[in-house]
Amino acid sequence: MPFSLCQVSEWMSNEMNLHLYSGDIATRLDLIGKVRGLDQAEQYFSSIRDTSRDFKVYGALLNCYAQHTSVEKAEAIMQKMEVYASKHAVDIVMSYNVMLKLYTRIGEHEKLNALMKEMKEKNIYNTLTLTIWLKAYVTSNDIDEMEKLLAQMEADPQATVDWFTYTSAANCYIKSGQFEKSLAMLKKSEQLIERKKKRAAYESLLTMYAAIGKKDDVYRIWNMCKNLVSSRNSHYISMLTALVKLNDIDGAERILEQWEFGNTCFDFTIPNVMMSAYCNNGLLEKAEAYVERLLKGHEKLDGSIWDCLARGYYKWNDMDKAVETMNKAILASRQRWKPCTFTLAACIDHVKDKGDLELALEILRICRERSHFSAATHDRLLSYVHGEVPETNALNLMEGDYHPKKMERSSMQKIK
Repeated sequence: MPFSLCQVSEWMSNEMNLHLYSGDIATRLDLIGKVRGLDQAEQYFSSIRDTSRDFKVYGALLNCYAQHTSVEKAEAIMQKMEVYASKHAVDIVMSYNVMLKLYTRIGEHEKLNALMKEMKEKNIYNTLTLTIWLKAYVTSNDIDEMEKLLAQMEADPQATVDWFTYTSAANCYIKSGQFEKSLAMLKKSEQLIERKKKRAAYESLLTMYAAIGKKDDVYRIWNMCKNLVSSRNSHYISMLTALVKLNDIDGAERILEQWEFGNTCFDFTIPNVMMSAYCNNGLLEKAEAYVERLLKGHEKLDGSIWDCLARGYYKWNDMDKAVETMNKAILASRQRWKPCTFTLAACIDHVKDKGDLELALEILRICRERSHFSAATHDRLLSYVHGEVPETNALNLMEGDYHPKKMERSSMQKIK
């Protein structure tokens, strides 16, 4: 749909020779940025006459830079837009909010704090700004400032204080281990849930009550979920994740059974949650039995299921089975999906140490065909399995494609 709108905008100006006002230009610039990318948006901006480059057009360009995380260019445009601050006092707040969201997203806490200080001093903010500030304080785990701002918002009748406001505050307390304060925030959040927001709110509450160990509240919210008109896979994912967090495997199995006999469409995310629970707790026989049950109901399993089982074998030191299962994961992988890096690297190390060159080469060939790593990484690993690269391991040689910190974070997310 955005592509059609972009074409209509071009046709109106090019074919009908219509004069475009700055608002029309800003809209087209925004559409080009979203549909065709930043380079095309910049080319279009360069074609705009200086007399037509007003506050709205610069605002659209700022949005493009923010969407594409082009920080320095966004900052440069923001400086130009500050010239318009006196004439566009209301609209300039929106531009400041764009920069706040950008700094929050990329974790630029120093720039974020400096910008928030500037906005407070100049009294440039609106109700949306307060919500962004709150999220920023939660992200940086600044409890003191978060509490001050929350009190300010509660006292301001114009501020938006809803269920999400309090779950955000609760999250901040959870991160700092203050579970009693978090519980108080969650109870306040429940009182503000609107009918149209129940689905999202309940899913959030399931996760957060589990994070503070409140199993009774988790089941209470689940019963409220079941009273909604229809259950969705996202409900089951949230509930299963919560019960796994609480190490309630028996409860998770009951919820899984309800999902299997329900009317929701099949989603591999749900079996993955259950498989992770089994594998992380060493319940490999249950994991294997579940895979067999899935195979009976589906012609082909998603690569993520096999990958999860391979991680289980790796974690519990059954590397022969890990290699065999990782092979199945790679062969069943969908486009752009990648297996767990640590498990894959451990499998390559294992077959190399066993001296099974044929199997090692087969794994590398399949991984390269499915673009799991680059040609350069493939060549390094090829030399490694041939014994030409001493005193290293597969994981080190894969760092060119998998940043160490990203690998660690990804692995931790899969283990939890």
